[in-house]
Amino acid sequence: MPFLDLLKLAFRNLREARLRATLTSMGVIVGVAVIVTMVSFGLGLQRNLLSRFKALDLFNEMTVFGKSLAAAAGNLDRPSGARRATGDNQGPRLPTNVAPTRILDDAAIAEIAKIPGVSYVEPYIGFVVECRANAKVFGHSVAGATVPNSSSRFKDFAAGQMISSATADEAIVSEETTRAAGFASPADAIGKTLEFLVANNEKGKSDETSDEGPSFFGLPLGDADNRDQPKGSVTVARTLRIVGVLAEPKQDGRPGPSRGLMPTADIYIPLAAAKRWSDEHQNEQARVLMALARESGGIGEDQNPGYFSAVVRVNDPVALTSVRDRLKELGLGSFSIVDQLDQIRTVFLIINSVLGLLGGISLLVASFGIANTMIMSILERTREIGIMKAIGAEDREIKLIFFFEAAVIGVSGGVIGSLAAWGIDAISNRLAYRFILKPQGASFVDFFHLPPWLWLGAILFALSVSILAALYPAARAARIDPVRALRHD
Repeated sequence: MPFLDLLKLAFRNLREARLRATLTSMGVIVGVAVIVTMVSFGLGLQRNLLSRFKALDLFNEMTVFGKSLAAAAGNLDRPSGARRATGDNQGPRLPTNVAPTRILDDAAIAEIAKIPGVSYVEPYIGFVVECRANAKVFGHSVAGATVPNSSSRFKDFAAGQMISSATADEAIVSEETTRAAGFASPADAIGKTLEFLVANNEKGKSDETSDEGPSFFGLPLGDADNRDQPKGSVTVARTLRIVGVLAEPKQDGRPGPSRGLMPTADIYIPLAAAKRWSDEHQNEQARVLMALARESGGIGEDQNPGYFSAVVRVNDPVALTSVRDRLKELGLGSFSIVDQLDQIRTVFLIINSVLGLLGGISLLVASFGIANTMIMSILERTREIGIMKAIGAEDREIKLIFFFEAAVIGVSGGVIGSLAAWGIDAISNRLAYRFILKPQGASFVDFFHLPPWLWLGAILFALSVSILAALYPAARAARIDPVRALRHD
């Protein structure tokens, strides 16, 4: 029997039992719609997460850790909370792929910069300083920034621009800093002066001057200004010009200035200026650790304590693996979000499998409906089957008739179910935006991802389940004795 004749016969048989075929197809439609909707939701979560990582500039950066100053000093039993009190330029501790055995000093930074695929290396230098701007005094966190800098956290400015050069006396501030300084708007802060303040005794200590100074029979010598200056007064240690104001993150949590792996700060200055300030204003505890490290031989007498961490930016995320291996050879620890991607993919694979299994249960139930429909069709068409076999129809052709009927139910149910899933996804997105995101001031987010392979796979899966459900009814129809079938009422 030709293919088209089998197809026409299958459609004719389904039209004769239109209600039963429709109800059977509804089971397939619901099953496919559930599978596609649930799996597309899991894929949407995965896509949104990875796109957010990409927007946050996490695929082009890697954090590198060196041996800490406390470890070099042999003081390994300090609680983690005490690390920040040392002021030794330490950022947040992240898990690393290897325990660092080398200090991350300038020599190590230079070696990292020469690794193929590395765009630049930005050591983390951060501290808190009392600032004065617009006659307001406030304490804010300061960090050094490489100039020029391709990190996306320096892309969105509320006003102004990036620092012009690595040696410029310029600073970039956050919008919070402009509010603390009392500026009416971010644009008003551009071109204004930002001062770093220190106490006179700190400045005198850094200049290695005596508290008493030279004297003549107990009478202090020196200029009158220093003698008249009240003890404990404040001195402007550094003056910078504000050239840019970073835009704040949007209310919906989309990427703002806090991008990349480098810890955020309220004020950014050139890296060399931050290094110089950090060295000149090192606190007492850091100096003690430095002395202990040199006394124990952890670092050399002419060696600086280095940096706790640095951000390595690569030209291509593909190079992260080779760069990480090279860092391990250098005795440095590293962390990259790419290291976690395999785990993230595994988690989402489990989630999608569970969601698909739940939808598959609905399609399994629908398969019983298909089998029931085929069996009922055999009982109603026993005489017809007997006539076809009496005039020469083979068992294979009888089976094909029922397989074609099941295939029509499966394909039509799969197509309509995929369309229904697309509609459910669209409606769910609109409802979520209307009642959840929009009242919070957030922008539209597509929570579902419906790639072509998903709905095509769902249609093929529905077709396969339908044909499997028709195996027993088709085999039963092929076994009918034509003589008994012709006597069937």
